[in-house]
This record gives sequence, C-alpha cells and structure tokens, in this order.
Amino acid sequence: MKIVVSGGGTGGHIYPALALIREIKKTDKNAEFLYIGTEKGLESKIVPRENIAFKSIHITGFRRKLSFENVKTVLRFLKGVRNSRKILKEFKADVVIGTGGYVCGPVVYAAAKLGIPTVIHEQNSVPGLTNKFLSRYVDRIGICFEEARQFFPENKVVMTGNPRASEVLGQDGIKGRLSAGLKINKPAVLIFGGSRGAKPLNEAVLKSITELGGKPYQVLYVTGDVHYDEVKKEVELIGNPENVIIKPFIHNMPEVLAGIDLTVARAGATTLAELTSLGIPSILIPSPYVTDNHQEKNARALSDHEAAVLLLEKDLTGPKLVEHIDSILTDGDRLKQMKAASKELGIPDAAARMYRLLRELVK
Repeated sequence: MKIVVSGGGTGGHIYPALALIREIKKTDKNAEFLYIGTEKGLESKIVPRENIAFKSIHITGFRRKLSFENVKTVLRFLKGVRNSRKILKEFKADVVIGTGGYVCGPVVYAAAKLGIPTVIHEQNSVPGLTNKFLSRYVDRIGICFEEARQFFPENKVVMTGNPRASEVLGQDGIKGRLSAGLKINKPAVLIFGGSRGAKPLNEAVLKSITELGGKPYQVLYVTGDVHYDEVKKEVELIGNPENVIIKPFIHNMPEVLAGIDLTVARAGATTLAELTSLGIPSILIPSPYVTDNHQEKNARALSDHEAAVLLLEKDLTGPKLVEHIDSILTDGDRLKQMKAASKELGIPDAAARMYRLLRELVK
C-alpha cells in the first residue's frame, strides 16, 4: 500500500502522523510512505529525520480578517493543488490522509478530485478551517473527541482517537521515574507547559516552591528550554526543596509519564490523548491564545467526566494550584476515581484504528 500523509505547522499535527506511520510499519513491512508538508514548517525538519520520504509545496493559511493576503492564499492554494496532483500521480498513492494544518488543504483536495481514497484526522474538539473545508470532499473523518462530531457529516465520522495515545503504552514507569530523579515510593506530580513552557504556569509554581517543599509528594517541574535559566535563578534565591526536581525538558516523556500519578499541563490534543491512554488524572490549564479557544473545550471533555480538574489561566495562582494538587494527591479515593475516569476516556489502540480505516478504504 502506498500512503501519502500530510500535516504540518505544529507538533500536534505532525506527531500523530508519525505515530500512525510507525504503527503501519510494524504491521506492513511493504507499505510505502510519502509525507507532503511545507518547506518552512516544522515537518520539514522532523519528518526527514525519521527516514520518511518528504516533498514540499508552498501554501499559507487564510487570515480570519478581510485581507488582500487572502487573495494570494487562494492563488497559492490553486498552485498547491496542481503541484499536489503531480506528486500524487508520480507516487501512485493508494490513500491520502491529512492530519491537520493548512498544508493538508491542497494535498487532500487534489487527492479527492483524483478519486484517491481520502481521510482527515481531527485531533481537537473544535476543528480548524482546513478540516472544515476538506470534510465536504473526503471519504472519512477520524475524530478524538465526541464533541467534534457535530461539525462534520455524520456518515463520514469515525471515532479513532489520536495515534500518539498508542505510543505511550508499554513503557517502564519505574525506569522513567529514576531517569527524572524521582523516588519510587512517593506520589509524584508532573508540571509542564509544553515543549516551550508556559510563563503563567512557571510564575504560579515559583510562588509556591517553598510550600511545595513541605508536601508528602514529589514534584517534577519542567520549565521549557526558554524559561529554564530564569527559573533556576529565581529558585536559587528562595531555595530548591529536595522534593522538587526542576528540568528544562524531558526527552523520554512517554517513559516518565508511565511513572507519574498526576499531571499539571496545558490541554493540547496530543497531551490529553497520552494522559487518557495511561489513565493519568490531570489539572488542566488551557492556553487561552489558541484558535476558537479549543484547548478549553478539549479540557472540558475530560473535566466533565471527572478525569481532570479545569483551572482557567485567569484563575491560576500559586495557592490555587497547590490546593488542587493537594486535593487529589492526598485523597487516595479521589485519585483512584480520577485514574479510572481518565482511563475510561482513553483510546489506547488509536493508531491501529486509523490503520484499519485506511485499509478499509483501499479495498
């Protein structure tokens, strides 16, 4: 089977695509892949490192306000469709999947017009403009949240989950704990704001460092590379408690997550897929700076089912954060109930579901 994958702009679109490719490679040694992205996008750096064939087209996203730039975008889209048609014909694609980002627009549209089976994957509870547009042309739409179903034609929608959920399974939690400097016999909370960190979260944690030092649990606090030096300077002034471990970044996150009891994080789709796959309770602080406020809606999909606590950034303070952590980690029954609720929402076989969907379309 020859599979074309397209997705770009952010890791949230790229990493699920790579997780799907890895799953297919395990099952079908003869499968061939071509990834179509943009030359300047994050995918142009990440995908070739995975030894996956990569081609680029030039495309930009629409401005939400009226702008002459949108006229240029339409022209780029049409050119992108022409280029995509050529690439798809040369590769002789059997199926095309778009995992999000504006680069998917011309690629998946061109495939649909060529009569090639097409799928789009929507990671969030609220879809972006590109997937809303493509939903009219594709054969199937994979979703991760039931809340997304209402935005698409019902007869095309399949609950697949996020392929990244499958990659965190089977990890050694004890090894993960030890690699991060955590003790084995003490509850642990992981606090992180994504790969770049989140300044409001960092500020709240810094104001609570001394208080956290007196708690019966341990804290693994990941600042993000860009904030690490500044945070360390602040901590040196107030003192670093023994039970608070501070790191700029975690490279073996799936392994570390497997050994964590509670997570404080943003509410990106990939993060939530990983947490629910493992059954980890969370305190979610959605970024308010994303399109359509979709992170808050993602978070509510968990908090409405008692799998997470929703804490809006405007309400975030050091004392409030510690209060929420205490209320979960020092209450064994609540922690157990939240773990079960989180696990219930997880789709650990998401990658296999996506692959099955592709195979059904090619038959």
